[in-house]
Amino acid sequence: MKNRSMSGSENLETPENLKDSDVCPLCNGTEWILTEKDGITTAVECKCRERAAMSRRLRFADIPEAFRGMDLKTFRTDVYRQPDSKKTVADACRIIKVYLDDFGSQRDQGMGLFIWSRTKGSGKTRIAAGIANELMKSYAVKFAVSLTILQEIKNTWRRDAEYSESRLLDALNTVDVLIIDDFGVESPAAWINDKMYQIINERYINKKVTIFTSNESLDSLRYDDRITNRIKERTYQIAFPEESVRDHIAERNQEEMIEKVMRGQGNGEKKKNEHV
Repeated sequence: MKNRSMSGSENLETPENLKDSDVCPLCNGTEWILTEKDGITTAVECKCRERAAMSRRLRFADIPEAFRGMDLKTFRTDVYRQPDSKKTVADACRIIKVYLDDFGSQRDQGMGLFIWSRTKGSGKTRIAAGIANELMKSYAVKFAVSLTILQEIKNTWRRDAEYSESRLLDALNTVDVLIIDDFGVESPAAWINDKMYQIINERYINKKVTIFTSNESLDSLRYDDRITNRIKERTYQIAFPEESVRDHIAERNQEEMIEKVMRGQGNGEKKKNEHV
């Protein structure tokens, strides 16, 4: 019997030891191993297929592309214009800095953060992504939008699902740090309440750090007390400004572009006069 994919692989890493970015040496990344016997070719699943399927499924938990690489040092507080907003964001940043400086101890206690503001565009997701990028240097971190978590759970109910709901929940329950963005925007139907309780309670029991961003205060969330009480006990509540900075940033970007255009026109006129 001849194996087309395993030649020379005896001393290479096994699929179980591979990182997500590595190419499996047994199947060369195809997830299938071809074998030939009596002129008949057969394909069998490589051991890496299950790992690859899990990796694909959990891509929803990655930090959004727009925020990858952003760190807390580049979080701009000068874009807030209202005096109350400036004070609120300054206080929030100080709390977050103290929390991260003492993260080893906070992690041992399972303490996370609940970052909230009723105003969309106030910077909650941006600061959460900065926290994620900082913690990723030392810990396993998953960043997921609340609605996407629920959709991925529903996807596991299909007959052709790659793996079970329990496997997906296990991945969310066991990661060192789970960041749930936009928590509470969903309408908490009975099944949604139950699934969120499963995730939050499992992490609560095992003292796993969970960080939330929300458009609601903890007291105004529509989830039942089983959930909110656990969040209250295991998070520091941090208010963010009731001011959207997206319009301010767009306005500043527009001004900078106009300035570049005007500068370019000025240079063009200067060069034109030099040739007269």
